[in-house]
Amino acid sequence: MEYLRAFCVGGALCVAGQLLIDLTALTPARILTACVVAGVVLSALGWYAPLVEFAGAGATVPLPGFGHLLAKGVRTALEEKGAAGILTGGLTAAAAGITASLVCGVVCSWVGKSHDQN
Repeated sequence: MEYLRAFCVGGALCVAGQLLIDLTALTPARILTACVVAGVVLSALGWYAPLVEFAGAGATVPLPGFGHLLAKGVRTALEEKGAAGILTGGLTAAAAGITASLVCGVVCSWVGKSHDQN
């Protein structure tokens, strides 16, 4: 049952993003940013944590989950370090994911070949 909930919630988040791509004039970069900001806002309002409890990876893997992770890291660091936590909390919480994505990007750039874009 846990897998079904994760699949349905994660799929719904991805469908929402795909609908934004297909039905609006927004660029993918703006949609990506909007999804992360939506995760931060929903986390700040206290609405994203129950979704994470319900759906698990279905809510943490898509882009709003990254925004939730950043907000949660800032909240934790703010409690522990005070105002300095505002600047350091998000990056500390998301350091593993950011590092993994950068390493994967470098490895893919070594393996793949660039082609002329024209």
